[in-house]
Amino acid sequence: QMSKSTGNFLTLTQAVDKFSADGMRLALADAGDTVEDANFVEAMADAGILRLYTWVEWVKEMIVNRDSLRSGPANTFNDRVFASEMSAGIMKTDQNYEK
Repeated sequence: QMSKSTGNFLTLTQAVDKFSADGMRLALADAGDTVEDANFVEAMADAGILRLYTWVEWVKEMIVNRDSLRSGPANTFNDRVFASEMSAGIMKTDQNYEK
């Protein structure tokens, strides 16, 4: 954790140099999720960087293997369930933003 009171303080420039801008965004987004004081946790920034790296590697793998992925109409049972869940999520989101 970073706290001025414990003497563990980083400037924004130092934090971005250490964790990258994206790692900082993820950790800061997580820092204020409760009613308690927001607290930057270095472990969250480290974990965020690892998740980003894993995602980038997965995207690269999918691009390389694009020709082996399924193609054609999306009409299997799983496709219909996925489409239904996505529609339900969109409807819930729209309802929340109309308030």
